[in-house]
Amino acid sequence: MPLPKPCVVCLVAVLASAFMLSGCQTASKLADQTAAAVSPYVTPLVTPYKIDVVQGNVLTREQLAALQLGMPRAQVPGVVGTSLLASVFHANRWDYVFSFKRKGGALESRRVTLWFEADKLARIEADELPSEAEFVAGLRGVRQSGPLPILEATPEQLERFPAPAPVGPAGATRYVPSSYPPLESPTN
Repeated sequence: MPLPKPCVVCLVAVLASAFMLSGCQTASKLADQTAAAVSPYVTPLVTPYKIDVVQGNVLTREQLAALQLGMPRAQVPGVVGTSLLASVFHANRWDYVFSFKRKGGALESRRVTLWFEADKLARIEADELPSEAEFVAGLRGVRQSGPLPILEATPEQLERFPAPAPVGPAGATRYVPSSYPPLESPTN
């Protein structure tokens, strides 16, 4: 018995879609093979941009050396900044934590803990900290060799740039206050 016309159309549609889908799998395999063959040549040339990521309070050896045992608690933030971690359960302990991840490198983290007794710095616990120069050089990614440039002008260089001419009418002197008025009025 012959198949009715609608069934023939359905059969043809099913076979055609099966044929096309098998072609997609073949095309996908071909694309994967092509990508695998080209990848070793293209990947070194095309890489995503990665930045240095620094989080937390960055502390250096110089800052740690400026801290003195017995220093009042109010002076400590002026040297190392305000602690990001404050605990109501440890009011006499300040934790400074920072981490940095260089381009393509592993995550590095450092911790400094300051202990206070009677509002005076009593104890310091710290990991090995980088110097300021080491930390900044590490952020640049490319270490420069040789001495740092001198950032002072010699007297000969200063002579090339004369002092600016005074502003205002000729013969007028500019008022420079010897003392400044108080910012707030005294209260009784």
